[in-house]
Amino acid sequence: MKAFINRREELEFLEKEYKRDTSSLIILYGRRRVGKTALANRFMEGRQGVYFLATEESETQNRAAFKNMIAEQTGNELLLNANVDSWDMIFKVWADSACTEKKLMVIDEFQYLGKLNRGFPSVFQRIWDTLLKERNVMVILCGSLISMMESQTLAYTSPLYGRRTGQIKLKQIAFRHYHEFFPDKEEKELIEYYAITGGVPKYIELFYDSRDIYTAIENNVLSKTSFLYYEPNFLLQREVGEVGSYFSIIKTIAAGNQKLSKIASALELKQTGLTKYLKTLIDLDLVEREVPVTEDSPEKSKRGLYKMKDNFMLFWFRFVFPNLSYIESGHTELAMKKIRANLVDGHIAYVYEDICIDKMWELNANDMWEFHFDKVGRWWNGNTEIDIVALDKEGGNIIFGECKYWTNRVGMDVLRNLEKKSEQVEWNRNSRKNYFILFSANGFTDELTELSREREDLILIGHML
Repeated sequence: MKAFINRREELEFLEKEYKRDTSSLIILYGRRRVGKTALANRFMEGRQGVYFLATEESETQNRAAFKNMIAEQTGNELLLNANVDSWDMIFKVWADSACTEKKLMVIDEFQYLGKLNRGFPSVFQRIWDTLLKERNVMVILCGSLISMMESQTLAYTSPLYGRRTGQIKLKQIAFRHYHEFFPDKEEKELIEYYAITGGVPKYIELFYDSRDIYTAIENNVLSKTSFLYYEPNFLLQREVGEVGSYFSIIKTIAAGNQKLSKIASALELKQTGLTKYLKTLIDLDLVEREVPVTEDSPEKSKRGLYKMKDNFMLFWFRFVFPNLSYIESGHTELAMKKIRANLVDGHIAYVYEDICIDKMWELNANDMWEFHFDKVGRWWNGNTEIDIVALDKEGGNIIFGECKYWTNRVGMDVLRNLEKKSEQVEWNRNSRKNYFILFSANGFTDELTELSREREDLILIGHML
């Protein structure tokens, strides 16, 4: 990375843990390429810490590499020349070594050790309880296979359950930080870049020097020499067994089949047969189940829709996967032609809605209204959709919003249509107070702008940053 952006809250949390008078055991996990190693290394800067990267080699080879690292760091000649068949002895040497400050260790890709030896979480539990727990140490177990990290370190059945003093599930970087990555780009360009890279630092890094979004896509996604071309295969192969089944489900959702019944119908499967696959995709932060924001019991709602949560995966399955034959046959220009024709309306406009919803929380925190809503999301019924609905349950206020990623300015017709659609929302109908907000990537007409100055219930947002 050319710059270390954001992660302020995570660094502050790690600093707080480091300053504890007692030992700290932190679980740091998240999807691949989201910046876990960069965060750990940033935190270690200026400290006498040990960083060990576990590999998919044998446990014996990992233990030997770990032994040599600890021996060199502690200056222990006996350990360096010894044949050690126990992890306990190595950790004991580290724990007993002299140090003027709190000892710090990061074990990256921890899940590989558990994959090589299913009993390793139990081994580390014994080491923690008997050698490290009462020492002035901080250990960070870092991993990228979400399902494996959760089962090995966080689940109730894990030997390490209850030992951790904290955990961080590292998420993608929010859009509001994109100007820090690309200080010379305009907001619309930042939205385009976010729509493809989705806040994943490693993806963002590839896009730094691109002239525009289409050049970035052609060079970094459609090129068979780029890791992004194979990224969905790589991610799923690491996390799941039946890659083909998951590919089919994701492709179906990306194509616009969001109801469980439609997904099942498109795949010619029973709905009950999809449950475990969808749950896994949700756990991996690739898919989310969304219900109308006014639903009181989301988990019981029959109006749930499944949508892609990962911007890059959504883009890849909408625009790359259907055009693989063009790319593989050497006709990338045909795939690019389709992307140029459909990227804005078929992808960026949808991502823009998510950006606007995030912006709502920011406006809420900055006292944009005289009240604070406690819930925001989308709303729909059989024939109507509203991009944004925010509920203030305590005060009975409701905000209706639309998001338009258009080349034209938004005008009165959009507001009038939103006001009409708002009448179909039943929530607190007889006593609520309505407010309206419009987001536009290309500004508003003079008429609508003038009206917003006269109406206290209407807000226009033309900039996200």
